[in-house]
Amino acid sequence: MNRKLISKSNYVLRKVLNSDENIDIIQDIIEAFLKIEIKKIKLNPYLKSKEKYLPEEENFGVVDVRVTTAENVELNIGIQFIDGYYIQNKMLLYYAQIHTNQLEYDKSRKIAKTITINLLDFKYLKSSEYHKKILIKEKSEDKTKKTEILELHVIELPKFTKASEHLTKEEAWIMFLKGENIENIKTKYKKLEKLDLLLDEYWKKEKME
Repeated sequence: MNRKLISKSNYVLRKVLNSDENIDIIQDIIEAFLKIEIKKIKLNPYLKSKEKYLPEEENFGVVDVRVTTAENVELNIGIQFIDGYYIQNKMLLYYAQIHTNQLEYDKSRKIAKTITINLLDFKYLKSSEYHKKILIKEKSEDKTKKTEILELHVIELPKFTKASEHLTKEEAWIMFLKGENIENIKTKYKKLEKLDLLLDEYWKKEKME
């Protein structure tokens, strides 16, 4: 695990990334992991509004954003790190939290499909894949209604072992999160380099306090 994230990963990244100035990094991460092209992205204010009520240790996710894809599909997206306890509960509770946060908006804003990206620094699923997409369909007796699909992405960092020099953007982000070969890849991926500098600045200020 990247030593700059090893302590309070959700808290640190939430402090660093939740601003309009750094939303380009959030977009890059989401595009890399979900394989989508984002046309428009906006921070949802829920995490920011609740931040002052949360202790530093609170695992409340990293970001909560609303995006519009290149195909004009609106999505509600959350990202979180998960520790090694009650994994299923934390994934589902976080999904429910991010999805229901949309109710905080006025009625003119429609409810969009929610997707969560769950980052694990340990092996959890039986699958050998490091990136697993989990879809959960909601049963409905009314067949005329569309079935709601819960979409959760699980990224198990230790399962990624690719050593090729020709990395995809997703693989580069995983290597950054793992703390591997950062110096070799950050100059090629500018958003990754920007986050690395922001984390350096954060920990310098943290040491001074």
